[in-house]
Amino acid sequence: MSAQNRAGWGFTAPALTAIGLFFALPAIASLFLSFTDFDIYALADLSNLRFIGFDNYARLISNPLFWRAMGNTAWFVIFGVPLTVGLSLAAAILLDARTLRWKPVWRVALFAPYVTTLVATAVVWRYLLHTRYGLVNYALGALGIPPVDWLGDPQASLPAILIFVAWKTFGYSMVIFLAALQMVPQELHEAARIDGAGAWMRFRHVTLPAIAPTMLLVSILSVASFFQLFAEPYVMTQGGPAQSTVTVLYFMFEEGFKWWNLGSGAAVAFILFICIFAVTLLQLWIARRVDRA
Repeated sequence: MSAQNRAGWGFTAPALTAIGLFFALPAIASLFLSFTDFDIYALADLSNLRFIGFDNYARLISNPLFWRAMGNTAWFVIFGVPLTVGLSLAAAILLDARTLRWKPVWRVALFAPYVTTLVATAVVWRYLLHTRYGLVNYALGALGIPPVDWLGDPQASLPAILIFVAWKTFGYSMVIFLAALQMVPQELHEAARIDGAGAWMRFRHVTLPAIAPTMLLVSILSVASFFQLFAEPYVMTQGGPAQSTVTVLYFMFEEGFKWWNLGSGAAVAFILFICIFAVTLLQLWIARRVDRA
């Protein structure tokens, strides 16, 4: 091994060690636990631990609440990812515009929700969405629309949390898009403008191809984020009403830390990993097909 390779391994060894200890080993241990009946009794005495094969997975497949959580999570992913990516891209284009004044102020204002404490913002949104006193229903009433029980109606609770999550998280993707937009050569825009291309044509044929890798990255990160949605429904609705906002991660939390079925909770975690991995592979496949087209 050359001195350059030894130096490289030496610099990366601390990070690789941390990844192995805090990510790889727990993931392997979780996979092993998913084939056992690890519960509170096994936690007290490992002699109570038994290997049960795929029984945890079989019970999950026959559990209606698990499929309800999978369906809710799928709705969050299907609607939340395009909404978040669209909002973040629109905000980044706005901040990248030459005519916009006070750009630092707008950057801070749009990025602030992402770094604000989740519990604090969730409490504020609970008041905004209050059936009788919330500003949202007050605005709807001014338009002649009757008040909506946003967090108490199973039909409205999922869209309400979806809007909150999109508002809370789009600032992170906005910063990534903004960095990508600022790397697009201005000469390409000038050449397209000279050729008579309008704003939409320049965006479609110049900007979008230039930021396509960033779009893929943001989409993958957003998919993983929405698949792992937990804190927002936990704080705002506790999975209700009528289990309409129970997500896979929320279901895993209840299995593992409410009912102490840690083996079943580990099985849920592994199924969630497979879902995220499969969707990520699908996104990469679509991206390759688009590049070849």
